[in-house]
Amino acid sequence: MIQRFIELGEGYSDIYELIELAKVNQHRLSGLFAFHTVKHGQPVTSLVVVLHPTDPGDFQPLYICREGIPNPSVKPNKRYDLFAELAKELNLEIIHLEVKPSTFFAEVELYYQHLIGIMRMNRFIPPLQ
Repeated sequence: MIQRFIELGEGYSDIYELIELAKVNQHRLSGLFAFHTVKHGQPVTSLVVVLHPTDPGDFQPLYICREGIPNPSVKPNKRYDLFAELAKELNLEIIHLEVKPSTFFAEVELYYQHLIGIMRMNRFIPPLQ
């Protein structure tokens, strides 16, 4: 199985695309996540929509708006509120995780591998097969 993050942006206007992806793919929706971190001294959040793997193909997309949304527990904001409304509309809970910032890693791809490892270890996504 291939599990890959697909970055839409930092969560400005692309947050609407993330929300639309979740609505249109309700039948494949696996989970909604909020990854909280501190980047350059600012508390920020990445929002993630995870879909079930394709059949055939075994490709599992994880759509992300990376580290561009203020952490809602520190600074409430409309962009996070839209994501929370989506979760309520779809009758899902947002899974919150504290993670290292992407700047901790030499490359963004290493950051994504780290997140996939955390998600596999916590059984939020299937293990490597």
